[in-house]
Amino acid sequence: KGDYSKSLEYYGKALSIRQQSLPENHPHLATSYNNIGSVYRNKGDYPKSLEYYGKALSIRQQSLPENHPDLATSYNNIGLVYSSMGDYPKSIEYYGKALSIQQQSLPENHPHLATSYNNIGLVYDSMGDYPKAHFYCERAVQIVKCSLPSNHPDLLMYKRNLECVKDALWRSSLTHIK
Repeated sequence: KGDYSKSLEYYGKALSIRQQSLPENHPHLATSYNNIGSVYRNKGDYPKSLEYYGKALSIRQQSLPENHPDLATSYNNIGLVYSSMGDYPKSIEYYGKALSIQQQSLPENHPHLATSYNNIGLVYDSMGDYPKAHFYCERAVQIVKCSLPSNHPDLLMYKRNLECVKDALWRSSLTHIK
């Protein structure tokens, strides 16, 4: 695992330099806040992570067009934190916002779309909604089959996720038969 205190130190220095040389709503500041939020997320400090991701999102909302891919990144990161916290409805809400922006701003088979579909599918899996999980995980696999090499780690991971969801869907159908 990473050295979180070193990461926070260096990202903090980068943020300080950017704060001194850039306007307060400059997108580069959002990048710094996002990086710090990611360190806190990786540490498991979700409230701090949400605080920094929130600052990044606020700047991006003020300084970028409403369907800019960086906004989708912010929504995706916040969704990831809520998923890690077990707040699945909030996670779906933010992942959904990310997906909506990506559908408007990226080609239909862009790998970032697959990431969003996969993330949403995994949340539905965690909620026990296996039909929805299957839909989203299957869509992720379809996209990366068109856009990434057959041995790409993301394709292999998404296929594995889809198989796990299919297995859960099958098991849940058996319990309904009883």
